[in-house]
Amino acid sequence: MTVERMCTLAAVSRASYYRAGGPKPDADEEESRLRDAIQRAAIENRHYGYRRITYALRAQGWAINHKRVARLMREDNLLAIRKRRFVPQTTNSKHDFEVAINVARRLTCTAVNQLWVADITYVRLGRVDVFVAVVMDAFSRKILGWNLGPSLITDLALTALENAIESRQPAPGLIHHSDRGVQYASATYVDLLLQHSMIPSMSRPANPYDNAKCERFMRTLKQEEIRCFEYKDMEDLRAHLGVFFDRYYNATRLHSALGYRSPDEFERHMAAAAKPLIQPAPGMSFLRHEEIYPPDVRP
Repeated sequence: MTVERMCTLAAVSRASYYRAGGPKPDADEEESRLRDAIQRAAIENRHYGYRRITYALRAQGWAINHKRVARLMREDNLLAIRKRRFVPQTTNSKHDFEVAINVARRLTCTAVNQLWVADITYVRLGRVDVFVAVVMDAFSRKILGWNLGPSLITDLALTALENAIESRQPAPGLIHHSDRGVQYASATYVDLLLQHSMIPSMSRPANPYDNAKCERFMRTLKQEEIRCFEYKDMEDLRAHLGVFFDRYYNATRLHSALGYRSPDEFERHMAAAAKPLIQPAPGMSFLRHEEIYPPDVRP
């Protein structure tokens, strides 16, 4: 008979059945080993919460529930409370350059090098602000190119794009999405996109949700790197950013949207699962008739 059937016949709960058996002889030892594994995972991945710690432990062979991990991390004071800070405006959309249509809004990526997203954020360095531009693959969340500079000039974003192109060599037809900032709308930047047969795409006015993947990465960058260190100068910051992008974020950080894999691991997994020489085409979703027509003219 199963435990469930016996408990039903005896009119007792399953919890009472397990409690009646008494604690296992090695329960304390197992608890100690689990705490040690949690502490090691928390030290190696200093910014992981209980969900990512749970998946990291499961990868090591632990059959563990996320609630138990959260309880043990709380008891060991390993859960951190993150505070949000004010973010200054880094987008200047008041310019005379042409604004591209939002092609990426309803695009569904199915492989890498179909949609790249780009953005710029600030870093407080002493008493001045410096700026970081990144280019990310929207499918794998991998950072393909980045650049650090003291001012919001076009070359800041242009160098990040050049680094991404050099590392990937994308095929024609790739969509490049960004906000309406003057750096991305400038003639120099658009000429580089067209030179490599890329399709420019820009967000709607004052709508950060159109570039949510890159915006979310900027939040991760601030929480897990920028606010954890005090940098000596720009070269020290550049060295830390290089380690963060290449050795941590791309290589080891578990991403919930990727099935708790790192971007590098996710790309390797997708490359192994795909058939040779066949790359799935991206999908596109459209509004329904009820969403297109206002209530007074619906058929």
